[in-house]
Amino acid sequence: MHFIPEDLDTYVVNHTQKEPELLQQLTRETYQKILQPRMLSGPYQGRVLSMLSKLIYPKNILEIGTYTGYSALCLMEGIQQNGELHTIDINEELEDFQRKYFDLSPYGKQIYQYIGDATKIIPDLDMKFDLVFIDADKPNYPAYFELIIGKMNSGGVILSDNVLWSGKVVEKVNEDDLSTKALLKYNALLVEDHRIETVLLPIRDGLTISRVL
Repeated sequence: MHFIPEDLDTYVVNHTQKEPELLQQLTRETYQKILQPRMLSGPYQGRVLSMLSKLIYPKNILEIGTYTGYSALCLMEGIQQNGELHTIDINEELEDFQRKYFDLSPYGKQIYQYIGDATKIIPDLDMKFDLVFIDADKPNYPAYFELIIGKMNSGGVILSDNVLWSGKVVEKVNEDDLSTKALLKYNALLVEDHRIETVLLPIRDGLTISRVL
């Protein structure tokens, strides 16, 4: 979805750093073989994630929602030399696809995959995080936040994707639309919680940056 005129959006993309070749390969194979390829972060948002990670220079990253591994590899571009990324996804059928591209990158040994329910996996992760990227099932966004906030280092950053939800957050909400309801709750939570400071960016489908105080 374009939140600015399409010709201006094209200009923005054309004046942004291009994605690495490995990510181009991952994108092609995702579109050839995997259902719902539009779930990919894509080259523009991927460069945003890469830049933010490089600015943060994290030691430990947590990703909730791996899909085919595109965003994980973007986030790893800013990792410290001995840092780690821990990524969780519910779909075990994608595990080998993800690992293939992780191992083709320079970061394979630093990326740890978890398959299952993130609400059950996160409490068992015994570490603090400098950067968290949430891009999974929308109804659980508020729960994910409550699970990770206590695992963040001071100054750590939480990135939340799809927070504009194709503009549905400003439209009349259908009674059975659990995802939009959850995102409305989540967006309010982020701006009201005194443990963080938040800015919501109209990048692609909405990306929130929340810094832990």
